[in-house]
Amino acid sequence: MQPADRVSASKPYFFAQLGKRINQLKANGVDVIRLDMGSPDLPPADFIIDAMANEIRKPDVHGYTLGGGVQKFRQAVTNFYSRRFGVELDPMTEVIDLIGSKEGLFIISQVLVNRGDVALVPDPGYGVYAAGAEVAGADVVAMPLLAENEFLPDLGAIPTDAARRAKVMFLNYPNNPTGATANLAFFEKVVAFAKEYDILVAHDAPYADVAFDAYRAPSILQIAGAKDVAVEFNSFSKIYNMAGWRLGMALGNRDVLGYIENYKSLQDSAMFGPIMTAGVAALQGDQEWIEERNQVYQERRDIALSGLRAAGFEVATPKAALYLWIRLPEGEDSTDFCARLLDETGVSLTPGVVFGKHGEGYMRLSLVTATERITEGVNRICDWMKTGKS
Repeated sequence: MQPADRVSASKPYFFAQLGKRINQLKANGVDVIRLDMGSPDLPPADFIIDAMANEIRKPDVHGYTLGGGVQKFRQAVTNFYSRRFGVELDPMTEVIDLIGSKEGLFIISQVLVNRGDVALVPDPGYGVYAAGAEVAGADVVAMPLLAENEFLPDLGAIPTDAARRAKVMFLNYPNNPTGATANLAFFEKVVAFAKEYDILVAHDAPYADVAFDAYRAPSILQIAGAKDVAVEFNSFSKIYNMAGWRLGMALGNRDVLGYIENYKSLQDSAMFGPIMTAGVAALQGDQEWIEERNQVYQERRDIALSGLRAAGFEVATPKAALYLWIRLPEGEDSTDFCARLLDETGVSLTPGVVFGKHGEGYMRLSLVTATERITEGVNRICDWMKTGKS
């Protein structure tokens, strides 16, 4: 049996391969500190878990999720966006629920892109953007995210031919992996560019409420006319520490959301109702615990920044997201450097090239490991750098 052409070129997920190597090291007695993945280590607030637990005990919630539960969730999302961003949405046509935002980010290429169309993808960036576009038959055109442009794409550098052929542009701010942020002035330029070339902007915003130093991330939907050309994807994974619950949403252009919903009707049968009930509780409940959680991440950020800089690394201070984007010493290959770091110290970071060719020369450190383990991991890195890398 041979795979279909559309998936035959797909590469194994990097973290699955890394996991095999880490398991081998652990079997050999190595104390591995994982600072590579972005899965939150802290739990949701108790009231969210209680909402799920109370709902799941009801005898009539275990069938397919029907319209009532879905509409309560979508209304809660609508209310949240109104409070948080001042964005008004129609819960019937401008909000849909997703089995995690990753699902929607993959599907959007399937419902918009024909073979030979262009998808504009940030590089470095989250791998699902390019993967979904490639499966749909698109030509992927990279938008380099460079330090000299504050890791924002240079819209003026996008080739005119690519812009004319483009059906979708992926953006992600606050950004994974760089930790960069975007302001409303940048989003205004994006919306104008998208209208000029008739492109749908898929803005991936799961880190909007994982922020430090009083920073408040904007939504692209705050821009006048954005709903004409944009869909924003958001998720409970990072905001509410619910990564394994697989609950997300897409908001914005009603036509595109209709395409996604129709596609999903062929693929799945909606989210489990009690999870959606917990999502409603998360959105409607006291949000103060998020600030307390962010303070934990900020403490970890500052510990890691201090240690890495003392070891000689160049790394910017991110205002949001869960990562440090660390420039490697000149001439170092990110894959080789991270492999040696893991083998010789037991500390696992992600090579920058995993996120695209413009990620070469960097590595990513995630802040979703216990504070004492981050401290230990950074200390090991410092000692390794001081004593001379193999």
